[in-house]
Amino acid sequence: MLIFNEINTRNLRGDILGGMTAAVIALPMALAFGVASGAGAEVGLYGAIMVGLFAALFGGSPTLISEPTGPMTVVFTAVIAKLIATNPENGMAMAFTVVVLAGIFQIIFGLLRLGKYVTLMPYSVVSGFMSGIGIILIILQIGPLLGQPTPSGGVLSVLENLGNLISDMKLSEIMLGGITLAILFLTPTRLARVLPPPLMALVVGTLLSVMFLSIDDIRRIGEIPSGLPSFQMPVFSIAEWQLMLVDAIVLGMLGSIDALLTSVIADSLTRTQHKSDKELIGQGIGNMASGFFGGLPGAGATMGTVVNIQTGARSALSGLVRAGILLVIVLWASGLTAFIPLAVLAGIAFKVGVNIIDWNFLKRAHRLSAKGAVITYGVILLTVFVDLIVAVGLGLFIANVMTITRLSEFQEDDVKAISPSNDVDNELTAYEKDLMESDPDKVFLLRLKGTMIFGVSRAISRRNSSLHGCDSLIMDLTQVKHLGVSSALAVEEAIRDMLQAGKNVYIVGANGQPLDRLTKLGVKRCVPDKNWLDNRRVALEKAIYGGEQNADATVEADADSGQHQS
Repeated sequence: MLIFNEINTRNLRGDILGGMTAAVIALPMALAFGVASGAGAEVGLYGAIMVGLFAALFGGSPTLISEPTGPMTVVFTAVIAKLIATNPENGMAMAFTVVVLAGIFQIIFGLLRLGKYVTLMPYSVVSGFMSGIGIILIILQIGPLLGQPTPSGGVLSVLENLGNLISDMKLSEIMLGGITLAILFLTPTRLARVLPPPLMALVVGTLLSVMFLSIDDIRRIGEIPSGLPSFQMPVFSIAEWQLMLVDAIVLGMLGSIDALLTSVIADSLTRTQHKSDKELIGQGIGNMASGFFGGLPGAGATMGTVVNIQTGARSALSGLVRAGILLVIVLWASGLTAFIPLAVLAGIAFKVGVNIIDWNFLKRAHRLSAKGAVITYGVILLTVFVDLIVAVGLGLFIANVMTITRLSEFQEDDVKAISPSNDVDNELTAYEKDLMESDPDKVFLLRLKGTMIFGVSRAISRRNSSLHGCDSLIMDLTQVKHLGVSSALAVEEAIRDMLQAGKNVYIVGANGQPLDRLTKLGVKRCVPDKNWLDNRRVALEKAIYGGEQNADATVEADADSGQHQS
């Protein structure tokens, strides 16, 4: 049974004001994103209502405002273009089915409690693909700002046709776009707190176009249908479902990241803690509803959320108020949007693209880490000119490999062959040093500590190469908290090599997860029980003064080794 979000009337005035203010901001943004997607202005409004309503009802962040966002719109625009090119007749219906599937994936993420893992991505990759999306949104507005439709084919098509767009530009629409951008960029902060710049730009641009410019010469939204569209169940072939699946996963993941990152911002402003898994379920339900009713996909919107909180909202009631106001506009006031110039909406979307770019990090990335900066800029280029999936996938792979390599380098000292001559940290007691100095070549003491991730296995293998010539191996695992699979296999290899050579092996301090892992690998059966010890001193005494290798254990080790290699 779904549990509603935190909806109460304890802060009625603040929640109503917050919802009203968020609706005022949402209207121009929704119209701009709807037009930018190519699906129509009304599609942006439908998405703002559906995603906002159900995310507020079932989400896990009470003050989060959910609606179509720049990143979601950019990806959905690419989905529409691809699917219409593949299937002109059903492409648009397939695109909205992708939104439904994306919502289903978000619900699955929430039910599997993956919320805390969704945002565990290297910041260099997140900054890269978000900035790349911002650049795409900016480039796609070049045509509308010049008074021309955006060429089909995405970013590359716009850049290829830039000369034609400039030669055919309309001065009147350039002026409207310029006024819009001036209002958005130059409005003083004090005034912006009272009157949202997007709404101001929408009203001023529309009034100027109606009063001083010819209605027929300016490209406008046109009258959008009043009322909500009918609910439709999608029906497609297996091949078409497969085509939509990857796009749905990407859209679902992006929406999840966008929503949870905005939830963190909301937490910092309200001093609360959101429920990430519940929020994913709410976002998923909202996107499913939006897809079924032909609306844009959405996620947590930073601007709407911040304004909602700053106006006084503290519960999800504000999100319901916002959705209700937008619903009234769609049902009874949709005709008022007919005269809005497309150039004004393009200016609003352009400003959103500028805001999405992570300027604060990009200007410092090279100083923080040269490798991280290369990843960020590489992800930006791949996002803009190739594909978001390729950008994120390749960026994550390279970033994780670099991180693991760096961690492995840091953990080199956690895999240490200790002897009296190299005991700079005084890990050996005086008695242990005397024992080892009595016969320096007889015992090889290998000490491991900490968390042995798979990158550490290389260091263990390098230490194993020094085993030749000694009579006994003491593997000290007293300080090991976790033994990864690769590291456990490297430990097993060292043990089996010694046993096959007829040498003694002593395991010290193996407990908990490390002991369980070695037992499952069969090491427990190979090393005699008497050689599993809790004290390193006792192991050194056994290795130095006596302790014959069990012949049966050697034979069993040979057999197990052969089975392991096969």
